[in-house]
Amino acid sequence: MTEAKLPKNLPDWMVEHAERYLASGGTEGHMHKATLPERGEIIVPSLLLTTTGRKSGEKFLFPLYYGSEGGSYFVVASKGGAPEHPGWYRNILVDPDVEIQVGTQKIKARARTATGEERERLWKKALEFWPPYSDYQSKTEREIPVVVLDPIH
Repeated sequence: MTEAKLPKNLPDWMVEHAERYLASGGTEGHMHKATLPERGEIIVPSLLLTTTGRKSGEKFLFPLYYGSEGGSYFVVASKGGAPEHPGWYRNILVDPDVEIQVGTQKIKARARTATGEERERLWKKALEFWPPYSDYQSKTEREIPVVVLDPIH
């Protein structure tokens, strides 16, 4: 994978998670344990997404929870229910060619925003692995995008 850096504005827990993932080569951090006050402990799969900055052209790395379907992966551009899309999502709208690390596996992929029935199906699957997405959606007026990461073979 191309050398990428973590964005400066990531929360501390995301930085620690990504650094553990990277330091272990993906043997640690793939299954992330989170404790939520209202939901208890959740273990959720996570990947590392590398995008190209839409302004800087630099490579940035983001740890994200994911699901999979039909040989592709999908992530949710929630930003915790913030009013604007996360930077990584705005990056892929400009340059959809990304790199992902899923556990120890590194893959080149093309990102696309799911729409219609596909989005609804994947959104429901996302709520299974990370129920707080429904809380995030209720905080914002924007429809939270579901992004499919199709491996490039």
